[in-house]
Amino acid sequence: MAWSTRELAELAGTTVNTIRHYHRLGLLDEPERRYNGYKQYGVRDLVRLLRIRRLAELGVPLAQIGEVGAGGDSTPDALRQLDAELAAHIERLQKARFDIAAILRDNAPADVPAGFESVASRLSEADSAIIHIYTQLYDEDAMADLRRMVEADVGSIGCDIDVLAPDADEATRQRLAERLAPILAQNLVDYPWLSDPVAHLSKSEHVTRRTFIDAVTELYNTAQLDVLHRASILAHEQLRIARGANGGG
Repeated sequence: MAWSTRELAELAGTTVNTIRHYHRLGLLDEPERRYNGYKQYGVRDLVRLLRIRRLAELGVPLAQIGEVGAGGDSTPDALRQLDAELAAHIERLQKARFDIAAILRDNAPADVPAGFESVASRLSEADSAIIHIYTQLYDEDAMADLRRMVEADVGSIGCDIDVLAPDADEATRQRLAERLAPILAQNLVDYPWLSDPVAHLSKSEHVTRRTFIDAVTELYNTAQLDVLHRASILAHEQLRIARGANGGG
């Protein structure tokens, strides 16, 4: 029995282009040709093609099919490595499905930072952007704490800062800073690592500091940055006074 390239492709459940690709890679030998110049494939070609397809279905890279298919000593190790890669891929897919379910459940933007779906409505464009950057700078524990901080912000202070105009007057800035300071102070108490985040960094201190400065400078306007700076100073002062009143504890 002899088959044309098209017939062989149909029989093997693949395409003519795939067979030609296997020829170019040297995985499938070129067959004999008929008197009219057309290729003719036999049973051995079909079996070889089916074996190649089987290994490809398992996820074996085309570059390794020849080696794995030969069944040498390295085949078990290659399959174990492939299995580990598939397991990691499956884990990524499962996480993606989990995240999609959360996005749909909370009606959150599709590009919301992972884990922040339930609080997406509280995040301004700048907040969402900075959290995306934080995911590359801090570990999972720090990001979980950050999500809890956002969840705890039940007031309107975040919204008021979001809409603060760059030319906001002195009184407005000071008023917002005074409202924000107790929240920052409480965060410093609840999450002590905020004062010394080194243990939670995914990148070096230098890279983290430089990235943070560049990000907040570009994402927030001058009035917002001024409020955040004032609130930080006030928060630390409030903590100093509170600790002094408690005998330095």
